[in-house]
Amino acid sequence: MRIREHPILEFERGKKIQFTFNGNKIEAYEGETIAAALHAAGIWHYNESDVLKRPRGLFCAIGHCSSCLMTVDGVPNTRICVTDAVEGMVVKSENRGDIK
Repeated sequence: MRIREHPILEFERGKKIQFTFNGNKIEAYEGETIAAALHAAGIWHYNESDVLKRPRGLFCAIGHCSSCLMTVDGVPNTRICVTDAVEGMVVKSENRGDIK
């Protein structure tokens, strides 16, 4: 689900890498954000709303909202829309109620 060609933009992809999301291997490219790699893998549900437990996914994509907060390599509340994917990193979903 990645854009391969575009009439205006040019894409310079880095080398392929892998990271783990909730125990599953995800393919990414160096220089690509975690959110972009998850989106390309068809993963759009990141967490749930506090009260009604409705699915939440990527919203602003510029690091200003809290829709994409996840635990990355043990660090909670990481904004994956502005965090680059790194070979071997471990990414886990989190719900705000899970953070103590």
